[in-house]
Amino acid sequence: MPDDADRGRIFRRAWIDGVRKYYPEEPKPGYVAEWEDMPAWEQGAAIAVYDQVAQFISITNGNASKLSPEQKGRWVALCWIGQIHKHIPDPKPSYVADWEQLPDWQKKVDSGIFSAIEASLSGVS
Repeated sequence: MPDDADRGRIFRRAWIDGVRKYYPEEPKPGYVAEWEDMPAWEQGAAIAVYDQVAQFISITNGNASKLSPEQKGRWVALCWIGQIHKHIPDPKPSYVADWEQLPDWQKKVDSGIFSAIEASLSGVS
């Protein structure tokens, strides 16, 4: 498994790539900030979500690959919400919105993050 920073960078690269592909307008600078420019808490959250997805893939013996893109995205979104609650005492509602309230672009990005983590675990990039 990649080291901490590499796991976080895989997560972040998938996020940035997805935002650039699916975000309907010019993204805010923070949406596409590189790993080194992220706050420490957000780096830690990215690593934690990578690890949660990786563990989920592992305990399903790789059968999580059978999930639909929506199911994969829901898992990433829920793991991220947990990190938001861990790091932000009183988050804005949009930071912890349930799947149904997320914009379509973010759903696609979250699904792509899961797929990127899958690929990193199988050695495919």
